[in-house]
Amino acid sequence: ALTADGAVFAWGKGEQGCLGHREDLLDQLLPKKVEAFAGQRVIVVSAGQQHSLALTADGAAWSWGAGDYGKLGHGDEQRQLLPKKIEAFADQRVLAV
Repeated sequence: ALTADGAVFAWGKGEQGCLGHREDLLDQLLPKKVEAFAGQRVIVVSAGQQHSLALTADGAAWSWGAGDYGKLGHGDEQRQLLPKKIEAFADQRVLAV
């Protein structure tokens, strides 16, 4: 969920780090703030089966969760437990995911 002030909340199955709650792979029964975005304003969030994407107001794209098949955009297949900026877009302003 994305709030009007740009905060992201995630809940549900914590498998593969798809919730973005630090090292916590546990299921989350109630909405919990994704603290990795503290001090930033998220404007778009999208969730897949085991991964999530977000865009911040500065145009950066972020991903976290299962990285198989390169779906996180980091040039590898590593799982990301916390949101990580997609560096392939470093010189661009991303508008949608």
